[in-house]
Amino acid sequence: MILADKITLLRKQLGWSQEELAEKMNVSRQSVSKWESTNSIPDLSRVIMLADIFEVTTDYLLKDDIEIVDTTNENKASNTVQINLEQALKYVDNKMAMSVLTTKGVVLCVCSVIPLFFFLAMAETNRLNLTGDIAAAFGVVSILLMISFGVSFFIKANQYESDIAPIENEPFELAYGVHSIFDDKLRKFKPIYSKRLSVGIFLFITSAVPLLLVSILDGSSGSVLMMIMVLMLMIATGIYIVAPVSAQHEAYNNILKDNCVNTVKTRREKRAEQLAAFYWPLLTAIYLGWSLWTMNWGITWVIWPVGAVLFAALVGLMEFLDKD
Repeated sequence: MILADKITLLRKQLGWSQEELAEKMNVSRQSVSKWESTNSIPDLSRVIMLADIFEVTTDYLLKDDIEIVDTTNENKASNTVQINLEQALKYVDNKMAMSVLTTKGVVLCVCSVIPLFFFLAMAETNRLNLTGDIAAAFGVVSILLMISFGVSFFIKANQYESDIAPIENEPFELAYGVHSIFDDKLRKFKPIYSKRLSVGIFLFITSAVPLLLVSILDGSSGSVLMMIMVLMLMIATGIYIVAPVSAQHEAYNNILKDNCVNTVKTRREKRAEQLAAFYWPLLTAIYLGWSLWTMNWGITWVIWPVGAVLFAALVGLMEFLDKD
């Protein structure tokens, strides 16, 4: 039995149409039709995907003399969760709700130092009758309060972990028609994602410009502190713009990807996420500790661009060490 006949046989045994098989293979229905009519032959990567989808060995597909189906994993079907349209939409909603809570927590943590800068600026300019010690005390108290509120949002976001687990942590396959619906959603969403990502990156890059200009042109402590407040507000605004659309874009991609296959890209993303979960809170703690110790906020902000470059280098190093 040749490859074309085996594809037709296995497809019909599973009760799939050519369109359904094409959707699972991420190819056109015409491609499947050509494979089954011997007008074309799938390349090796497609053969491997066919073997995985049909749960047979590649030897069975490629060797004409093998007539008996040789399965690769009898328990795979029972371990694979089927996701219908309602579940997929609910996953996106949960992902967005989780992102909103996380974004609020991050924004509060980033903005937690703004009251400190404000009180110090008032003390420097002899306003509000504040001394330096009182201003620092008020600022530290506000930092602790805002960070505690931010942490509460992080804790609330954990309530959605169990709801998103079937798609993010377990093998799944999409019900008929779900892939095409979300592929269309992703295509329409990409212009919005690109636009907001561009705005956010612009804010991140230019956030230090007001501080640099004031440091060069004025240099007074009060003005520098006020511009540091502007810097932190621009960073917080960029996070508020980028984080929700990034979460929605990630949700669409998570649904569309074949979670039954642990691709290199998926492993890379998970490693980067695991590193980020440890790296950025640590960097924030170092920044706050260094700044509060030296009270030289006009210098300590450089930890953020340096930290971003170091993070990219660490991800690259992890990829290098992971190679065989």
